[in-house]
Amino acid sequence: MSNASQINEPVISDPWATASTTVTDQAPQGLSAAADPWGASMAQGSETAHASDAATQTAQQGADWLNSAPAAAPEHFSLMDPFHNTWVPLDSWVTHGIDWVVLHFRPVFQGIRVPVDFILSGFQHMLLGMPAPIAILVFALIAWQFSTLGMGVATLVSLVAIGAIGAWSQAMVTLALVLTSLFFCILIGLPLGIWLARSNNAAKIIRPLLDAMQTTPAFVYLVPIVMLFGIGNVPGVVVTIIFALPPIVRLTILGIKQVPADLIEAAESFGANPRQLLFKVQLPLAMPTIMAGVNQTLMLALSMVVIASMIAVGGLGQMVLRGIGRLDMGLAAVGGVGIVILAIILDRLTQSLGRDRRSKGVAHWYTTGPLGLITKAFIKKA
Repeated sequence: MSNASQINEPVISDPWATASTTVTDQAPQGLSAAADPWGASMAQGSETAHASDAATQTAQQGADWLNSAPAAAPEHFSLMDPFHNTWVPLDSWVTHGIDWVVLHFRPVFQGIRVPVDFILSGFQHMLLGMPAPIAILVFALIAWQFSTLGMGVATLVSLVAIGAIGAWSQAMVTLALVLTSLFFCILIGLPLGIWLARSNNAAKIIRPLLDAMQTTPAFVYLVPIVMLFGIGNVPGVVVTIIFALPPIVRLTILGIKQVPADLIEAAESFGANPRQLLFKVQLPLAMPTIMAGVNQTLMLALSMVVIASMIAVGGLGQMVLRGIGRLDMGLAAVGGVGIVILAIILDRLTQSLGRDRRSKGVAHWYTTGPLGLITKAFIKKA
């Protein structure tokens, strides 16, 4: 008993021994936590950081689809939509073709600029070099000579109106462009029309080209012309020639083919050679139709004035383009009115030139108008 009491005695005398031992054993952990109070939060923060990094990577991977190309989906041919994909890459063919022509033949096209620039500069120096009153008087006399006195007066009033609205210089630049284009259209179109009227095989080849030139939108011409010729008035003349050439060719063919066959046979029976037959029979009889072609070419050339101004062509078209760009209706109206007045004058003048002199009862053109007055005065004195 005594031994048992002695053994149990320390337990009774120190009832907190077990608790203190337990606390002592757990104290280092508590002290370590107290010594590093941010330890738990750091551990939690590291876990949060790892989670945020993973979320960021996931977001970046999710945002990459905005910049990356979509996965190629298998495409199947459908009879209901057969033209979903391009079969013929015409755009790339045309682009490569134009690039090849520019690379190898640009000096040739730059050489074509020389005669066009020479004729255009001559018209511009002549029209802009004359004082406005003298130019108006000359144009009025020309209209009277080739038409009537009323046409001469109308030309005088119309040109004064162009000068009064402040568009004289621009109108003369436009007139130079139109006259240059008309000159080259006649120079190219008249021989071409005569050749096609005589050769049916050549006509079969050239007519589709004329159809394309006449039906293709004028804006389509601008890009290759700029690449080959640059910008300015000379490329504008080239574009206008391409657009305005077909009517004179077609109507020249029509006029020559409409010459009565009995007149041709009569000329041949009198021994006329092909050259005499052309210049003394066919062309004089076809002249009214040819002049109708000249009239149409002139009108088409004037219609190209505004479109050609997009490649830095000056004149009334440039006024209209600037007015459109600035929303300045006044400036656009001045250019438009000037174009309309020029178109009316040139249209009436070419129509009068196309009339047969015999229908007007006149043997020669110089027996009417101001020249007729002068010649009559000299004839009376003689």
